[in-house]
Amino acid sequence: MQLKNDLLLRAARGEKVERTPVWLMRQAGRILPEYREVRASVSGFIELAKTPALAAEVTLQPVDILGVDAAIIFSDILVIPEAMGLPYEMVEKRGPYFPKTIASIEEVKKLRIASPEEDLNYVLEAIKITKKELDGRVPLIGFAGCPWTIFCYMIEGSGSKTFSKARKMLYREPEMARVLLDKITQSTIDYLKAQIAAGADIVQIFDSWAGILPPEQYNTFSLSYIQQICDAIDEVPVTVFAKGAFFARSEMAKLNCETIGLDWNMKIGESRQMIGEDKTLQGNLDPCALYGSSKEVASATRNMLDQFGNSRHIANLGHGVYPDIDPKMVKVFVETVKDYSTKLRA
Repeated sequence: MQLKNDLLLRAARGEKVERTPVWLMRQAGRILPEYREVRASVSGFIELAKTPALAAEVTLQPVDILGVDAAIIFSDILVIPEAMGLPYEMVEKRGPYFPKTIASIEEVKKLRIASPEEDLNYVLEAIKITKKELDGRVPLIGFAGCPWTIFCYMIEGSGSKTFSKARKMLYREPEMARVLLDKITQSTIDYLKAQIAAGADIVQIFDSWAGILPPEQYNTFSLSYIQQICDAIDEVPVTVFAKGAFFARSEMAKLNCETIGLDWNMKIGESRQMIGEDKTLQGNLDPCALYGSSKEVASATRNMLDQFGNSRHIANLGHGVYPDIDPKMVKVFVETVKDYSTKLRA
């Protein structure tokens, strides 16, 4: 199907665009009253994510309400460990929790390589429904977590300030860590390819906990696995977003991907210099800038666009939008990107 708005895909590939495309991480979620209404109709987040028709409905909401240039399928990065045999719960106001964690090589061996068609069919069905409902209006983004980030949750059992259990394993049992990371990586590659076959136009790899590793370990236990995924995906453009990995930007320039996401602590000019002109950059407004007034949000957005200039760019925040941000301010951000970048590129 021919897309009516293919700005995101053209920008990712480095083709000419009339303006900068814009979307937001976590745009399908708690900032929208319409999302909260759908969420209230089920028992919780996991049931919503596993009900394809409802997942598709909340995926579409930001396109209709906020006017973003892409939809991102409503799901969670932790569907992969569950599909490998390690189920999780979503605890209200606390986040994900794994009742059982991985602590031995025997437990690693019991994990299976996830079968997307069997274990994650609900995501694939949600993608198919969403694609039909979108009717070519904007591209659909598929996604998965980076193996290192998934590894952290499987070892720790929940979020952590230090992820010391996961990091300890890299020092004490590096071979066990590699076996687990290999299994996660193969599961992730199969999953992303299944999302693409179901209709995803572009995919993003999220490395939420990139910033907790020292550079050498990051290269060994995260970036090398991201590289494997990027090398395996050649059907659609790939975006890599590694929060906190400011020290790895030069190495990321060598990844076989089209787009590198920047968090809000990464200087734009410096990042462009380190990554080069051959990749699209995505980001990177501080999410907290959206707590400002309409005038302040518009000013901060214009300042960000000025720094990116006419180089390859997809506008976004430097992390996910926070749940208590006013959707009106999100709309100011989106509209400012559209209006101001049109003038910049005229």
